[in-house]
This record gives sequence, structure tokens and C-alpha cells, in this order.
Amino acid sequence: MKKTLFLIMDMMNDLVAADGFSAKSYGVQVAERGILENTAAAIAAARGAGAQIGFVRVAFSPDYREAPENSPIFSGARKNGIFKIGTWGTEIHSAVAPRANDFDIVKHRVSPFYATPLEAILRANRIERIVMCGVSTNGVVHSGAREAHDRDYEVVILEDCCAGVSADEHRDAIACLGRYASIVQGSAFAWAD
Repeated sequence: MKKTLFLIMDMMNDLVAADGFSAKSYGVQVAERGILENTAAAIAAARGAGAQIGFVRVAFSPDYREAPENSPIFSGARKNGIFKIGTWGTEIHSAVAPRANDFDIVKHRVSPFYATPLEAILRANRIERIVMCGVSTNGVVHSGAREAHDRDYEVVILEDCCAGVSADEHRDAIACLGRYASIVQGSAFAWAD
């Protein structure tokens, strides 16, 4: 098997929980598409094949000192009091809960690479392939796939483990991502290859 890291990105309670902040936006798509169930099954398959697992989450200090004031996305986090480190909202959803030996990558921007330890993790573990999924497809997944591609990693996106704020947003993002990554269904991906 290729040295593989499975990145599960931004599947935090604030974004994906039925009673989270985004329950009426991302939460609807997450539920309709079975994202948590699909991702849990993909995690089990990845673990069974010996892939390493990493969780990416966006989180800020309680005073939002890392959040740029001019960002339309992160100024909204500050205004609504979400994405605060150490709160239930920034914990990974229990349906896809991490284990002690999984990587926990906290970010302060859309990209899972920007100012995070991700690149050091990839190099130290001699990763060849990054399999990824997350919420949102046109945010963290799009950014992560492009950056991983440009760092010469093989990139695979598990389409049925991603969601946008709407079905159209997800579909349009996936259509673009095929230029940078292989797009597959989680249940069909051959982890052992």
C-alpha cells in the first residue's frame, strides 16, 4: 500500500452536528447525504488497511486573535461566537471521533496547509498519497486538494464524504476538483492499493 494519510477536514460540531451552529445549512446536506455515516465507514476501511488518519479543524483562541478581521468567513465566526478552541463546537463529531494516535491539525484559515503542522507530518511519515474529505467541499476540500496537488502528492477525494452548504455548491466544487484529484466514492476506494 502507498503511504497514505486520510484527512477528515472540518467535521466539527459547529459545522456538522444536528444541533450545531450550522444545522440549518451544512447540517442539512450532511444529513441528507449521509456524510457522517459514509465517513465513519471510510475511516474504518482506512484503519483496516493501515492508513494513517488526520483530523483537521478550524479553531481560534477565545478572543479570536488569529482570525483576520477582513475575512468574510472568519469575521462571521467572531460575530457568532463559533470556532472557539476548547469548546464543544470545535470538537470532531462523535460519529467520526478520532483516536489517540490520530493527528489533530488545528488551522486558522481555510487551507489545511497554511500555518499548520500538516506539511511536517506528511514529510516525517513519508506520505505519498493524501485521501481527503470534509465540509465544505468548496472550502477546505478545494483548498486542500489544490495545495496537496501542487506539493506533488497523489490526491484522492471521497465524494460521498464531502458536503457544501447546498447540493449545487458541492456539485460545482467536485466538477472543478477533478482536475487536481481522483474523485471516488468512499465505499469503492481501494485503500490497499
